[in-house]
Amino acid sequence: MRRAAKTLAWVLGAPLAALIAATLLTARYGDAALYPPPPGSVPVDIYVVSHGYHSGIALPRASMAQFANTQGRAALIAVATRFGDYPWLEFGRGEEEFYRRVASIADLRPGLALRALFFPGNEAVVHVVGLAAPPRRMFPRAQIVRVGLSEQGLARMLAMLDAAFMRGGDGRILGDLGRGLYGPSLFYRASGTFNLFELCNHWVARLLDAAGVATAPVLATLPWGLLLDLRWRSGLTPLPRP
Repeated sequence: MRRAAKTLAWVLGAPLAALIAATLLTARYGDAALYPPPPGSVPVDIYVVSHGYHSGIALPRASMAQFANTQGRAALIAVATRFGDYPWLEFGRGEEEFYRRVASIADLRPGLALRALFFPGNEAVVHVVGLAAPPRRMFPRAQIVRVGLSEQGLARMLAMLDAAFMRGGDGRILGDLGRGLYGPSLFYRASGTFNLFELCNHWVARLLDAAGVATAPVLATLPWGLLLDLRWRSGLTPLPRP
């Protein structure tokens, strides 16, 4: 009996130990020069939005447009102009076929998921949604975390976000590729490919990392892990649901 208990403990403990080790080895520890914003400064609030199996990031359009114009970020300038009637924009990234066909978890099919995760060279898209009100009002069921960024941190994040859009030979972004999943939204061709190690949640984590926020790629594989890491290391908790 004692031997069986030790075997069971090893079987259960080994994967957990491996997960903890992988998390610690790949963790990003943020940049104190960027985040949190220095005392006395006015942070720019952005929002991490978890829809259950997928996460995105929501930004105030006016702040994004201001920084994009200052920095010459052509993709973001084009998007800010296209969605000029909306005060907030939500961005997500995913595998093209999966993202465009799976509007909710009810539409999830194993074949689509396996192809998106393991098929080599999957094309990716960026999903942009115009929001008429702050994210908490627009997504009452979602888990949403507010992150106050410094101006320099936001600028770093926007540089990475701008680079997520694929350009054509004339330097313009490719798209739009058609209506998005919900609300006033569009798909755009994304740079890079999509696979198990480049999930939508990893992408959101990399945007946060660019802004100086500590993230952990292993935990960020799933939205709950991303939010858990934001709670543990940055003290950020989801906003209350209405």
